[in-house]
Amino acid sequence: PKPGATPEVRSASVLVVDGNSGEVIFERQPKLVTPIASITKLMTALVVLDGQQPLDEVIVITAADHWKGKGAFSHIPNGAKLTRGDLLRLALMASENLAARTLARNYPGGTAAFVRTMNLKAKALGMTQSHFDDPSGLSSLNVSNAHDLVKLVNAVSRDSRIREFSTLRSHEVRLGNRMFMYRNTNLLIGKPEWEILVQ
Repeated sequence: PKPGATPEVRSASVLVVDGNSGEVIFERQPKLVTPIASITKLMTALVVLDGQQPLDEVIVITAADHWKGKGAFSHIPNGAKLTRGDLLRLALMASENLAARTLARNYPGGTAAFVRTMNLKAKALGMTQSHFDDPSGLSSLNVSNAHDLVKLVNAVSRDSRIREFSTLRSHEVRLGNRMFMYRNTNLLIGKPEWEILVQ
């Protein structure tokens, strides 16, 4: 753009920061607190990895992991057996809500303890305007602002597993007696002109 011109961005709240220097390149209402939807799964990943539960542990999907309503559809059936690592991959790269819920249910103390830990982690990162209510992002009570999300993105980008899992182009898992291929929900992944560290 020309000097002084603003980029054509439709979002009500925007914060573009240089990842190396921290310099603000562009901002628009960066303190506006709004629901953050699936960005929630980045915090979910941090809590799972901080918990140091084995990523190769096999978890059985149960009816308790399923729910009705918006975002409830999943290809993962009851009885499917997936490793914690596979669930984390599907949550991050395919935004699989059931995977995020299952990870939380299988955390020490269950989902309630998991959500409490999400909020404690947010506080530890200095995310003062953020609150988490569920691990998937389906709850509109999961809120943050652009300033806080920069802190979250900085934290997750330091973890090589989150960088790898979130930027996989695809990932195949066994669901019952068949193999199923998940693809990354971010269509920019794999485009040679984009170098995406985490998403």
